Amino acid sequence: MKQENAIQLFENKKVRTLWDAQKEKWFFSIIDVIGILTESPNARKYWSVLKVRLKKEGSELATNCSQLKMQSSDGKFYKTDVADTEQIFRLIQSIPSPKAEPFKLWLAQIASERLDEMQDPEITIDRALEQYLQLGYSENWINQRLKSIEIRKELTDEWKSRGIKEGQQFATLTDIISKSWSGKTTKEYKLLKGLKKENLRDNMTNTELILNMLAEASTKDISKAVNPETFEDSKEVAKQGGNVANVARKELEAKTGKKVVTELNAKTLLNQKKEIDNN
Repeated sequence: MKQENAIQLFENKKVRTLWDAQKEKWFFSIIDVIGILTESPNARKYWSVLKVRLKKEGSELATNCSQLKMQSSDGKFYKTDVADTEQIFRLIQSIPSPKAEPFKLWLAQIASERLDEMQDPEITIDRALEQYLQLGYSENWINQRLKSIEIRKELTDEWKSRGIKEGQQFATLTDIISKSWSGKTTKEYKLLKGLKKENLRDNMTNTELILNMLAEASTKDISKAVNPETFEDSKEVAKQGGNVANVARKELEAKTGKKVVTELNAKTLLNQKKEIDNN
């Protein structure tokens, strides 16, 4: 069952969601939904009491709800009660809230957008473009970032075709590529930029993004050429792909006298852009 975790926003409040590609359904964190509708300081307790009431009333809503792993505030994934769109609509009916109607409209919009994206994948790219523009990124950076997403997808598709497992094996190969071209693992790279849960690629400069893309594209091309049969073989390919970008990085640094891999992050870069725009 292919699942995709995502954070959706309702009136700037986070709702943890999960898209189940097999069932073609959204699942929503019940605790998050209740927190928004009730503004209760303890949504978990509210849900516990509500479940007891629903069972007494003969409702099967609480019984039929599933538990899926979703990311908590500490960055780890824990099982939490979730409900699909239809169940959330029924849940809303049991909670008196002035936000009930706006939330219903929001749910309908989320469902509609997903169907649109399935019919036309370009819509997903357009929405990502719009979100990055709203955050203040330059169009040049955004074009590079969207291209990096495409290249990353091509690489992970190649890994899957070689039997590489998503999760730890993907992370290991990614670290090898990163270490080979930048001299830092993903964790070390994020530490340099002062990041915690933020996406590393969203905090790269144009040059860093380009070299990271070169490393991943090279890894994919080498893999297709040499056909690695084992995970150990793919680790060697990852080193070779990363080294292609490492050579380019060192040559650029020699020509400019400046380090490519820096502590600059999105916040710093966007502040610099604002200063330039204001002057």
